[in-house]
Amino acid sequence: MKKMPDKKILHVVNISFVLPYYIGGQFDYFSDKGFKIYVACSDSKHLSDYSIQKKFVPFAIDIFRSVNPVADIKSIIKLRSKIKFENIDIVIGHTPKGAMIAMIASYLAGTKKRIYFRHGLMYETSTGLKRYFLKQIESLTGHLASKVVCVSDSVLQKSNVEHLNNPEKNILLNKGTCNGIDTDKFSRKKLDLNIVNSLRVEYGIQSDTQVIGYVGRLVNDKGINELIEAWKILIRKYSNLKLLLVGPFEERDSIGEEVKEYISTENSIIHTGLISDVQPFYGIMDVFILPSYREGFPTVVLEASSMELPVITTTSTGCIDSIIENETGLLSAIDAHELSSHIEKYILDRELAVQHGKNGRVFVLDNFRQEIIWNEIEMELLNE
Repeated sequence: MKKMPDKKILHVVNISFVLPYYIGGQFDYFSDKGFKIYVACSDSKHLSDYSIQKKFVPFAIDIFRSVNPVADIKSIIKLRSKIKFENIDIVIGHTPKGAMIAMIASYLAGTKKRIYFRHGLMYETSTGLKRYFLKQIESLTGHLASKVVCVSDSVLQKSNVEHLNNPEKNILLNKGTCNGIDTDKFSRKKLDLNIVNSLRVEYGIQSDTQVIGYVGRLVNDKGINELIEAWKILIRKYSNLKLLLVGPFEERDSIGEEVKEYISTENSIIHTGLISDVQPFYGIMDVFILPSYREGFPTVVLEASSMELPVITTTSTGCIDSIIENETGLLSAIDAHELSSHIEKYILDRELAVQHGKNGRVFVLDNFRQEIIWNEIEMELLNE
């Protein structure tokens, strides 16, 4: 018999579209264990629809990504009032801005369990005053939190080295991530081959074509410029290659118009735009690549590994934790020549690519299944 709710959890994010990735199945898992769950974020139809689907209580509150002192203060006051009125036991903040507002409001409300999920360090790729400001937000949020969940070991180590908060607050859930991976969904055994084959036909991918895949936003921080330069090197040597880019262009941190034009017009590049379900797209890839400048923990790498794809990523924060070098993938500098060399290694040695893919599946099953992470959250954060 399901027990009555004995604790109330409030998650705070800036926009609802991150909820399936940051929390997802946790809503069901912890609701079944008797927790009552609330979510505070900017209002949207998606928030309303997703709250019905996942049975949490939505609370619409304006949380802007940019600095807006008047609006931010209003949001803090409103959130503090909600926390006190609902007698919230645990407040969990995600994203730098959402977490800052969450930690200030819950601190002022007297909430004892104030948890910040540090999903990455935005200031790493910023300079000057912006870098200083972003780092101060990290420090303030970490200072007010009672626990800081660093989503990867390299984020944890950098948090300690750069004194973002008392290191005794920092914890890592198993080997990292905030939510783990649904290894049942992201499995080659669960691929619908009819869908996979129809995608290959739709995008003109021949049986002898090798597909190098990327999933994510097409922005500077993701190393898209360097990836395109690497691609230019490769297609001068090989004619049976396709670069599959699954994700949207974005205005924030936008790549240049010349690169966008090349992506849109080059015959060897497939650009899908935003896709709601990426699982079948992994099914048409032979190699996965993420040449990112910074991550918290790149979930897409774990999804690709879970789908038995060899991975090429970088030594950047977060990325370096997502593979075992020379066992599940290859680490590269963010450099066109080195990226192209690593891709070529897998192109020429398919046996190595297959073996690294199989090793990757085992790596994810052993360390990043969502049930492992959820159990860690319960033990380390909610029941202590």
